[in-house]
Amino acid sequence: MRSITLPRETAMFVRTPRVASRWLLPAVLSLLPGLAFAHGVSGGDQQFLEQSTGLQLVTFTYLGAKHMVTGYDHLLFLLGVVFFLHRMRDVGLYVTLFAVGHSVTLLAGVLGGFHVDPYVIDAIIGLSVVYKALDNLGAFRRWFGVQPDNRIAVLVFGLFHGLGLATKLQDFSLSPDGLVPNMLVFNLGVEIGQLLALAGILIVMGFWRRRASFGRQAFGANVVLMTAGFLLMGYQITGYVVS
Repeated sequence: MRSITLPRETAMFVRTPRVASRWLLPAVLSLLPGLAFAHGVSGGDQQFLEQSTGLQLVTFTYLGAKHMVTGYDHLLFLLGVVFFLHRMRDVGLYVTLFAVGHSVTLLAGVLGGFHVDPYVIDAIIGLSVVYKALDNLGAFRRWFGVQPDNRIAVLVFGLFHGLGLATKLQDFSLSPDGLVPNMLVFNLGVEIGQLLALAGILIVMGFWRRRASFGRQAFGANVVLMTAGFLLMGYQITGYVVS
């Protein structure tokens, strides 16, 4: 995954906070409500999950897809992952690594009873967004002189993203009747939702990359991405401290 050489306008952006605040702050604040409840499950969906018994394959598939499409933390991380990927082979590789990690811990958490503190996990998920934004900005190479292996990073962060959803489902009183097949198709639905969301992201990115201003705007977009990750981390750390 290649990093970018930031254009001359980038330095102007950094030196001119009024330009950044004109659009950066409103964009980040608009993301905050979604970030705070990125792994949440709506009251209606929770009630259905807790009242369901037996096989509910179609419905659980739908709910899994719905969660991914509306999961802002997942989408922010995936946006960061594919931001500078141009070849579909690379997109497929990184998305597969994320899906494998996400699936393993989601199923291990719900079916295997592996428990962790949800605030800690969600703070790490926020960190994953910050990591990808910094990587896209070439920060690690400039700061440390090395480029981390993003394949490993995406796989590891995928494990945490799956565990984040598992911690929410563990709070529900799920019936053991049909739980295993229902969770398997729920996970399938999550991956279907991921593909749908990713398709939309790639279509938008394809049009955006054709614009001459993409190089300049890419910097600001990744600053927004990084700021959103920090906001998510701060929200979860605060929750951990006061809980």
